[in-house]
Amino acid sequence: MFKVPDMSDYVFSPPAIQAIPIVGSDKLFPVNRIFCVGRNYEAHAKEMGAEIDREAPFYFTKSAASISMAEGSISYAKRTQNYHYEMEMVLAIGTAGLNVDIADAESLIFGCAAGLDMTRRDLQNDAKKLGRPWDTGKDVEQSAVITPIKPIAEVPSIAKARIHLAQNGETKQESDLALMVWSAAEIIADLSSLYHLQPGDLIYTGTPAGVGPVERGDTLVGGVEGVADFTVSFT
Repeated sequence: MFKVPDMSDYVFSPPAIQAIPIVGSDKLFPVNRIFCVGRNYEAHAKEMGAEIDREAPFYFTKSAASISMAEGSISYAKRTQNYHYEMEMVLAIGTAGLNVDIADAESLIFGCAAGLDMTRRDLQNDAKKLGRPWDTGKDVEQSAVITPIKPIAEVPSIAKARIHLAQNGETKQESDLALMVWSAAEIIADLSSLYHLQPGDLIYTGTPAGVGPVERGDTLVGGVEGVADFTVSFT
C-alpha cells in the first residue's frame, strides 16, 4: 500500500519550493516549470542573425532553481565572459490547460511579472555552432530574474505596454508588447499543444532588441508598464 512519505523517508532534505511573492497578498506563487520563448521580437531576432518564422514559435526551458528575485544584487554567472541581459514580460499560469484555444488562452493567466532571462551568450553561441542544446547558456543559477507577480485583474494590458531596460543609466532596450511576434494568447495556446500546462508554470515571453553584456558592478533598471519596475546590480 502506498505510504505518503515524511521527511525521514528521504536520504536528504528535498529542495525547497521556489516561490514568488504576489502583489497585494501574503500568499506565494509556487514555481513549477519555466518556459522561455525564443526570438519573439523581430528586431531582436535580426540582431541575433535570425529570421522570423511566423508559424513556428520555439522554446527553451530553465529549472525552477534558476529563479532569483529582481532586487538587490545578483551574482555574475560562472564560466562566462559574456553574460547578457534580456528584458521580458513573464506570464504566471494559474489554471491547468491542454490544447487550449487561442480565444480561451488568457483565462489560464494568474498574473504577470517583469523579468530578466540572463544568458551566458558565449556558451550559447558555442552550442549553436555545434548544434548542441542551449542548457548551459540559458539554465543558469540566478538567471530567471523576476519581480513579484501582479494579479492579472490589476494589469492594464498584456497586449500593448512599454517594456524597457537601462544599464548604468543608459537606455538599452525600449519597445512595446504590441511588437511581440506571438501574443500572450498565441504562446499559451501553442505551448498547451506541447505540454499540459499547470498552475505554477512561468512563461518568459521574449526580449526586444538591445540585449548586451553586463559587468560586475553594473546596475540594471527595467520594467513593463503597468506590471512592475525593478533595479538590480551584479556582483
